[in-house]
Amino acid sequence: MQIDDTDRRLLRQLMAAPDASTAEVADRAGLTEATCWRRLERLRARGILRARRAVIDWRALGWQVEVSLRITLDKTNPRAFDEFITAARAVPEVLEIQTFLGRVDVRLNVIARDMTHYQQIYRDRILPLPHIADLEALMHLSDIKSDASLPI
Repeated sequence: MQIDDTDRRLLRQLMAAPDASTAEVADRAGLTEATCWRRLERLRARGILRARRAVIDWRALGWQVEVSLRITLDKTNPRAFDEFITAARAVPEVLEIQTFLGRVDVRLNVIARDMTHYQQIYRDRILPLPHIADLEALMHLSDIKSDASLPI
């Protein structure tokens, strides 16, 4: 999908200040509010601009542990992926589910209040998930780069 320089300017302004009003985005992009609104609506209709959303710092709310679980599934069951994903979606502490091609089939990003809470989640909610053949846990230490901005 082609976008022009004005669309790029709008998207850069939204990435820089996602909570800005349409009037503020228009001003920063050098457009009238009506033109800005029409272009943003067109970007939404084309599926380029999907949403504006709140980004909540779960650590500030007391969730101190983040673990990435790399899971290999037992693929002898043709429904293994679907059944695993359905069950993993029901675990509230799972923030992210990604699937891969290769040795690792699925990655779950899990948060917990502390290590005791994580152990409880691991025992009671993760280990019972269906079709797990192998599981590797990676403890998250820090974010070096976490940026959803695009170089447009």
